[in-house]
Amino acid sequence: MKLPKFLRIILIFLIIGLIGYFAYSKITSSTKKVTYKTTQVTKGTLVTSISATGTITSSNKSAITTGATGTIKTVYVKDGDTVTKGQKIAEVTLDDDGTSNKITAWTNYLTMQQNEKQAIADQSSADIQMWTDRQAVIDAQEKYNSSISGGWNPTTHAEYTYNEKAVVAKTLTLAKQKFTADETTYNNYSAFVTKAKQQTTEAYNNYKKVSSTIYAADSGTISNLSIAPGVIISNTSTSITVSTGTKSTETSSTVTSHTVGSITNPKGQYQATLSLTESDIVKIKAGQKVTMTMDAFSGTTFTGQVLSVDVAGATTSGVTSYSVVVLLDDTDKQIYTNMSVTATVIINSKADVLLIPSTAIDTATDGTTTVRTMKDNIVSTVTITTGDTNDSEIEVKSGLNEGDTIISSSVSNDTKSNNNTTSAFSSSNSNRNSSSFGGMGGPPGM
Repeated sequence: MKLPKFLRIILIFLIIGLIGYFAYSKITSSTKKVTYKTTQVTKGTLVTSISATGTITSSNKSAITTGATGTIKTVYVKDGDTVTKGQKIAEVTLDDDGTSNKITAWTNYLTMQQNEKQAIADQSSADIQMWTDRQAVIDAQEKYNSSISGGWNPTTHAEYTYNEKAVVAKTLTLAKQKFTADETTYNNYSAFVTKAKQQTTEAYNNYKKVSSTIYAADSGTISNLSIAPGVIISNTSTSITVSTGTKSTETSSTVTSHTVGSITNPKGQYQATLSLTESDIVKIKAGQKVTMTMDAFSGTTFTGQVLSVDVAGATTSGVTSYSVVVLLDDTDKQIYTNMSVTATVIINSKADVLLIPSTAIDTATDGTTTVRTMKDNIVSTVTITTGDTNDSEIEVKSGLNEGDTIISSSVSNDTKSNNNTTSAFSSSNSNRNSSSFGGMGGPPGM
């Protein structure tokens, strides 16, 4: 077949172009390699945890305070001294206000002491009345039994009439009701006496706060003592009420609570309060282990356990949070209140389970879970059953054995263009015992 010259030229260029395209494709395809990163199935402990932040809300320090006003007369201790709870710290020469407050506090203490003694006496009277009522029930029961068994009325020396029987029955009912009421009164007096004792104690403690003697509130080592003979303490604000009474005849006054030092209790334990979300709080319970770090102690990890959970919660700007109190284990660090805390609460811990990286998992739309394995340089897809998981690892219940090699990620490399394409399997798990190899050459780990 003869073609025009220009058509033959075009045909030659087309043939040359096709040959070049296929040759280029052959060359470029031969330069592409798939690199696999592998890891072995291992047995270990799967730890599930929740992260939270919070602050130190209780330290091993207690303040030395006083409500007295006047001039420091004598100081019995100095910084570094060891004291016991209730030990004298200093003496104050009271001014007029201080003397008035002391008298008010002592008067209220005497009133509370009197109320306590009266409550105890009333309890004894209620006890006697209860036993009197019990005897009345016994007597009324005997008359009732006699009236229904054909016995004679001991007053009339004749058989009980219909009306007399009705009176006897109602008398028994009334006696039982009165006994029940007075028994309840007696039982309630136990709470009344307890409250009266508590009010007496509070009144005496208030008296001590405004007396001329400053006492140690706890046992431990004195620090930050800011008083000396001649120092004046004045009443500039109101924070201590020296009266615990409720009657209008009782006087009351309020005085300043001055902090004059602190006491470090070496046996005291620190507490931290964490804030958790609605989704996390349902997983928290008392006794769970906690690890914590603080900016103030870089490189130090503190341990503790959940002490309590506030299930009431608090809502701010439409967001509800829940407080969790953590009791720290003993530490030699000097921790102060309001220090920030970053905590990890251990929710669950499963030992001796098969573990693989979470990113090695491929989940199909029907929920089937698979991983790719490598054996004798052959890649296979294996269906597995999984269990619990955390941020980086997942438990394997079936489908794999300890020591099996799985593919944690794969990367396609173009050596000519230097373009890399990462597969759906992330390479972020390279921190596990992993290895890599190019193409299909060499066994895993080389």
